[in-house]
Parts: sequence; C-alpha cells; structure tokens
Amino acid sequence: MKKFAVLFTLIFAASLFFGFKTLADEKDSAKIPLEKYIKGHATGNPEFIRQAFYKDARIMAFRDGKITNLSVEEFAGRFNGKAADDEAKRKRTIESLDISGNAAIAKIVLDYPAVKFVDYMSLLKIDGEWKIVNKSFYAEPKEQPKK
Repeated sequence: MKKFAVLFTLIFAASLFFGFKTLADEKDSAKIPLEKYIKGHATGNPEFIRQAFYKDARIMAFRDGKITNLSVEEFAGRFNGKAADDEAKRKRTIESLDISGNAAIAKIVLDYPAVKFVDYMSLLKIDGEWKIVNKSFYAEPKEQPKK
C-alpha cells in the first residue's frame, strides 16, 4: 500500500509539473506576436506589425465620435521604419495574457509622453502559431506641462 501511495504521489506531482510547464510554454508562444507588435512600435518597422497580426485581422477604435477600422496593411502603413524621436521616454508592457485552448486575450499598455494607449488583443493559435486577429484600443491624451 505504501508503494502505491508513493507511486500515486509521484505521478500526481509529475502531472502537475508538466501541466504547468505546458501552460508556461504556451504563454511564451502566445507572447511572440505581442512582442513583435511592441518591437514594431519601438523600431517603427512595419514588418514586425505584419508578422504579429493574422493577415485578415482588424484594428479598431472609437475616437472623436467615429469608428476607426483598419486592415493590417493600413495599420502597418502608419509605421515609417524609424524609431520615434522620443523613443527613450516611451514604455510598453504586456499587462495581462489569458489563454483558453487556442484562444487568448491580452492587454498591452503603450505609455508615451503625450498619450497612453491601452490595447486589447484577441489572439488565435492558427496552424500551430499564435497571431493577433483583432486589436481594439483606447487612447488617453496626457496633460502637457505649460511652457
């Protein structure tokens, strides 16, 4: 009976360890397109944006009383291949990532000197690779110091 209990405990512990390792590996994989997205912002290179998003993804926001609805190519076209002049003052973080099977949702904060963006990314694992399939965002302008 003792041998059975020890064996059961070892099998249970191993399944927990490998189960968590699998989830951690999956989170690392799902972060890849998010990190490419962030790198696109940091470098201004539109190719990182194209790599992060699924080809038919949409980028949407509601600002100034109207909806913005961009394709990946339209969004990538806003990147000029150069880092912003104030790049050293910009911060970008992946605030959260929640995965259920082959679907995930992530929150990214882009904290810039003049504006703070909060991006919500929907991701799907398609053919073994995670891609951003939709981005919605909110832009909050910051009050600028008086000169």
